[in-house]
Amino acid sequence: MNDQSKTGGASLNVEEIKRLLPHRAPFLFIDRLTNIRPNESAIGWKAVGFNEPYFAGHFPDYAVMPGVLIVEAMAQTAGALVMHTLSQQDQGKLVYFMAIDKARFRKPVHPGDMLRIPVMVKQERRPVWRFEGKAYVGDTLCAEAEYSAMIVDQPLGAKGPKS
Repeated sequence: MNDQSKTGGASLNVEEIKRLLPHRAPFLFIDRLTNIRPNESAIGWKAVGFNEPYFAGHFPDYAVMPGVLIVEAMAQTAGALVMHTLSQQDQGKLVYFMAIDKARFRKPVHPGDMLRIPVMVKQERRPVWRFEGKAYVGDTLCAEAEYSAMIVDQPLGAKGPKS
């Protein structure tokens, strides 16, 4: 784990995130996690690249990051926060979406944007966690949602995060 950031909380790079989540390219939507406050909050970051595979079809003449992928980035940020909070690196756990509520898409996200994704734990009743997430480009709110997820063991025979 990296040192404490200037604004407080731990920080994780993409390789450390991959020890917490089973997601891999092209479906890993966070590059780093900062300001981690276990059981409370974290900020995910996603550099939206010009070569993201979904831009080929969404939309070729006016590339826009799909809203569902922005929500997925919020969920991955929350999942990494939970797994870090529980010290579950390399433990073969999965974080499953249970519900998405109050999702709102305010502004489009384009190639070249840097998404800042603050998430906050709203409720914890293990193994279920409830979150509030937002996605910003600069100071502009692009999307927001509330969602819940459950921590589960990976099914037998499934490959773990290091695969």
